[in-house]
Amino acid sequence: MIITTTNSIEGKIIKGYKGVVFGEVISGVDFVKDFAASFTNIFGGRSNSYEGELVTARYNAINEMENRATELGANAVIGVDIDYEVIGQSGSMLMVTASGTAVVIE
Repeated sequence: MIITTTNSIEGKIIKGYKGVVFGEVISGVDFVKDFAASFTNIFGGRSNSYEGELVTARYNAINEMENRATELGANAVIGVDIDYEVIGQSGSMLMVTASGTAVVIE
């Protein structure tokens, strides 16, 4: 399946629109990752534990969006947008939402 942030796909004709599809993931950051990230906060640098969690959540949100598009009979998703939000008590949860328009292309 083609998934793109653009509103069209070069060389392809959109034959039909199936609707807006979403993929949502809410992921908790555990104590160990939070503890390891606190050292990065003190000493500087990149937080591999948080980055890994972010990559996994984004991948899962896109995959869920793709599955929902497939259920609608689409073979592509255009206009994809990915949003990140910190939620929960003390900001301990990460929400990643992927959305786009499911389409049928030729």
